[in-house]
Amino acid sequence: MEKKEWYLEYEIQKNRPGLLGDISSLLGMLSINIVTINGVDEGRRGMLLLARHDEQIVRLELILRTMDTIQMTKLREPKLRDRMAVRHGRYIQRDADDKKTFRFIRDELGLLVDFMAELYKQDGHKLIGIRGLPRVGKTESIVAASVCANKKWLFVSSTLLKQTVRDKLIQDEYNDNNLFIIDGVVSTKRASDKHWQLVREIMRMPSIKVIEHPDIFVENTEYSIDDFDYIIELRHDPDEEITYELMHKNTMFNGSDFGEFEF
Repeated sequence: MEKKEWYLEYEIQKNRPGLLGDISSLLGMLSINIVTINGVDEGRRGMLLLARHDEQIVRLELILRTMDTIQMTKLREPKLRDRMAVRHGRYIQRDADDKKTFRFIRDELGLLVDFMAELYKQDGHKLIGIRGLPRVGKTESIVAASVCANKKWLFVSSTLLKQTVRDKLIQDEYNDNNLFIIDGVVSTKRASDKHWQLVREIMRMPSIKVIEHPDIFVENTEYSIDDFDYIIELRHDPDEEITYELMHKNTMFNGSDFGEFEF
């Protein structure tokens, strides 16, 4: 039987020398292997474990619940947020009311890129929206995560270098393994029938699609926020308000002021 991965997280109640050694010894006696260990929050420690039998985990849980030096907070099959927490030493912030919305600040770009790369590696259709003010690092993070995930990225609409608005794809770009990037503001400003026909065609493909400014995108299409699998919010600082008033007025989205790429 192959070994199965588990995530253990506990909060330290009485920090004393040798506590981690005691827990490691307990895991060793139960023939459970430690894959990765890291602090995931102040006073909390997370571990990725490998066990061959579920009974080993059941015994571990029973013993941990008798210990007064720690309080077990999680023991489950690892989720993506668990893996990210152990890898980076902190949990990704998630909206309390909307569990598919994840929040980052610019200082956490490394964590954001790693998180998105893990999403890109998953098979099948996935629709990801990313909110944020101009020049906060949205497009750069999307592209960097594509490189990490070994995905070819294609700009359907973008302002990364020049304003890019595509009306068609060439044959080898119709690949479900490609990642398609759409800027909701640019597509709305240059909403030609051919461009929107291409967007709808891409939306039907079983591939990864990343939409910048998803709120503007859904305002002008038949799609809704409920269609998104993940919403990512990127800010310069935690208190920054993401508003679209500036974007509507900003001339960076005016084609007469910047050069354009049209296909």
